[in-house]
Amino acid sequence: MSFPSLGADFEKGFAAAQTGDFATALREWTPLAEQGYAPAQFNLGLMYDKGEGVLQDYNAAVAWYTLAAEQGYANAQFNLGLMYDKGEGVLQDYKTAVKWYTLAAEQGYANAQFNLGLMYDKGEGVLQDYNAAVAWYTLAAAQGNANAQFNLGLMYDKGEGVLQDYKTAVKWYTLAAEQGYASAQTNLAILYAKGDGVIKDDVYAHMWANIASSNGNEGGGKVREIVAEDMTPSQIGEAQTLARECVAKNYKNC
Repeated sequence: MSFPSLGADFEKGFAAAQTGDFATALREWTPLAEQGYAPAQFNLGLMYDKGEGVLQDYNAAVAWYTLAAEQGYANAQFNLGLMYDKGEGVLQDYKTAVKWYTLAAEQGYANAQFNLGLMYDKGEGVLQDYNAAVAWYTLAAAQGNANAQFNLGLMYDKGEGVLQDYKTAVKWYTLAAEQGYASAQTNLAILYAKGDGVIKDDVYAHMWANIASSNGNEGGGKVREIVAEDMTPSQIGEAQTLARECVAKNYKNC
């Protein structure tokens, strides 16, 4: 379905929403949504979902998301999946969440791919299937989704859905760690401390654990303390210097 003449009004509403003028956005988008324009339906759903310019109303959000989702609008399919996943505006229904996540995931929507992987990982709305979880995590991780990168690292770390492969676990943990994902930083520290998938290196283990701790991960602090027991003051000083340099580089190429 194409609505070329509606684009200008939609953009006017979008520009208004960007500046916080939700009253104008609502005025511009409502008639478009009522005419069946999926982007407007989705954005109205978002307004009701967040309570922006309108009273928060999950039922209304679900209604608008559904109209857009049924037209194949991936953003709406994902958000509708979330509503069923959380039980907001609808009864919690993992099976229906899986349905909508799948439709968005098949369009390449990374967050939907991750959430779908999580459903297969936990066995929520589907039979637990680690192979399917790995497949969906991999697609999302390849798009740079840090949650998926971390969970994929976990799968290789534990050997769930794949052969245990510490080297590949290190790869995915590193990519998530470089995005500031504290749990990945902790797990990376553990692998360096054990020498699993990498050459054992207490300095790098301490560095990543220290960074994870500074990002609020309690496990990072514990790992740092354990690793420090076998380190010299000089090594600890080196690790602290590397940690500061790593943070300054936004965790890249540490």
